[in-house]
Amino acid sequence: MSPEGNDEEREVALGSAIDALGITGTLASGELVAGAIVLMKVLQEDGITRLSVSHSDGLGWLERAGMLRIAETMEAGSTHTHPPDSEG
Repeated sequence: MSPEGNDEEREVALGSAIDALGITGTLASGELVAGAIVLMKVLQEDGITRLSVSHSDGLGWLERAGMLRIAETMEAGSTHTHPPDSEG
């Protein structure tokens, strides 16, 4: 049995699971998704919940850290999505 207590863990594509949750995003015409981080609350068979994170290929640790920090700031209610101008 694995340290997490589930000896049947396997990697699966998350597209249909995310679709089933009704998660959508906003893209303008011509924009493409270049990378993604997925933070999941997983309900295990024994009723315990855990957090899990996955990311798309090609995202380096610095990009992932930056994306998570920006997401945290956005979720905290900040109206600023761009850094302030350096003019002053």
